[in-house]
Amino acid sequence: MILLSDPRVSGIPVRDCGEPLAEIAADPAVVLSHQERDPAGAYGRARTGVLRRLRSASRSLPDGIRFLVVEGHRGSAEQARRFARHEDRLRRSGITDPVELRRRTSAFVSPVEVAPHCAGAALDLTLIDADGTELDMGGAVNAHRTGDERSCPLDAPGLPDAARDHRRLLARALRGAGFVNYPTEWWHWSYGDRYWALISAAGSAMYGPV
Repeated sequence: MILLSDPRVSGIPVRDCGEPLAEIAADPAVVLSHQERDPAGAYGRARTGVLRRLRSASRSLPDGIRFLVVEGHRGSAEQARRFARHEDRLRRSGITDPVELRRRTSAFVSPVEVAPHCAGAALDLTLIDADGTELDMGGAVNAHRTGDERSCPLDAPGLPDAARDHRRLLARALRGAGFVNYPTEWWHWSYGDRYWALISAAGSAMYGPV
């Protein structure tokens, strides 16, 4: 498993294509949650190319199923704050080796210099039915915050059959549109950032911090 702290990720060059951020809520096929709302509204934006691919992925979902986007773009200051907070939580749990601390922290919060959300390239999302009810995914988005780290990996063991099927549906739609998953978080998918470039062998990232 390649984590975002891996030097191979930071070693990917960025050739930003200059695409602007766009409003996620402008797409009627997608629902935007207010769970991670920030004062500037950054959470509700992503690069136009990312949203174009999200629309493509939406068209492959069964009738009555839609994406619920929890968070898109995230500012660098907020990313750094979340990284420091999670790092401190792990330090207080007894992890003191700096290398291991950084590695464990990056399993759930990216180092700011390579963060896909800061590039407008990442979406945290799940699935909802026609009534707006979230499908059973075997664990909540950002479940690591409440200590449920076991359910967070996309291929987490021991999931109920329904949750496993829903994760497969999510993955099939997003992968079909070109997204890559961060394997420690079933809800995190990105396109065009450094992690995407490494996993997809693209050679360089399309999107840098914005």
